[in-house]
Amino acid sequence: MEVLHSALWVSDLERTLSFYVDTLGLEKTHEFESGDGATNVYVAGENGTEIQFKYDPDRDPPSTGGFDHIALSVPDTDAAVERLVENGPCTLRRGPLDSDAVNARIAFIEDPEGYGIELIEDHD
Repeated sequence: MEVLHSALWVSDLERTLSFYVDTLGLEKTHEFESGDGATNVYVAGENGTEIQFKYDPDRDPPSTGGFDHIALSVPDTDAAVERLVENGPCTLRRGPLDSDAVNARIAFIEDPEGYGIELIEDHD
């Protein structure tokens, strides 16, 4: 298993992208609107690991705890959800479902502390 990206809610997408792309020199890799209505923009460094910024103007400004989820690659999203929800101390938030935006089968679960984890099975 490898970590693919981390996601953070932001209150000012333009300011955030200016800092990460213009100031730090990361590359904007892609952008889409997700099922929750948020604009999602990804940036990456040289090794390809990404940071996902989520923005919704109708959402309250994030606190310093604006962390959304960690994304993990899995070979089979459905099997992973079944195993984790039935046998592990986690809760299913959403999915499994196919996401055309990221060309993958995904699901969102919560770990025992309530942190979000996105399971991603790439469609090749």
